Amino acid sequence: MADTNKQFDLVTAKCRQIFIDKMQDYGASWRIFRLHGITDQLYIKACNIRQRQETGVSLVGDDIEGNLRAIVNYGVTAIIQARKGFADGVDMTNEEAAKQYDAVLFEAKELMMRKNHDYGEAWREMSKEGIVDMILAKIIRIKTILAHEGKTIASEGVEGNYFDIINYAIFDLIHYSE
Repeated sequence: MADTNKQFDLVTAKCRQIFIDKMQDYGASWRIFRLHGITDQLYIKACNIRQRQETGVSLVGDDIEGNLRAIVNYGVTAIIQARKGFADGVDMTNEEAAKQYDAVLFEAKELMMRKNHDYGEAWREMSKEGIVDMILAKIIRIKTILAHEGKTIASEGVEGNYFDIINYAIFDLIHYSE
């Protein structure tokens, strides 16, 4: 599991750098997103990956790894939004956004390490296609939960699903790095 710990840090460093660079360009403009909007962005990225896996072609040049990094970053912002609520404009400094990002990613890593312990790193035997299917299933679950105004009977809420999406995307990024 030491390798997983190191691999997690390597692939998320690239995700974080993209987040920081985009914050320089746009500020925290993502603060206007409601959970429906962020979830739709996650869906678009996951569908793009699935289409690329099926056809091997992208007419606009989006690559799978770039979309996986976007899924990590949208997942992190979704958790921040779930906790803070959306805003009508930019209400957070770049430094505060980076601090929030790091805190969520730390939680994602802690969750991943606990699950890896309990599941024996079973994700390493999953296919890249299977991981994307899991991401899509989690997104559809979130959409259903949001349609039910966040109420669940027997399942985890949206935050748990967003964390799973982040970690599945990181697992796939680790697969691509190997």
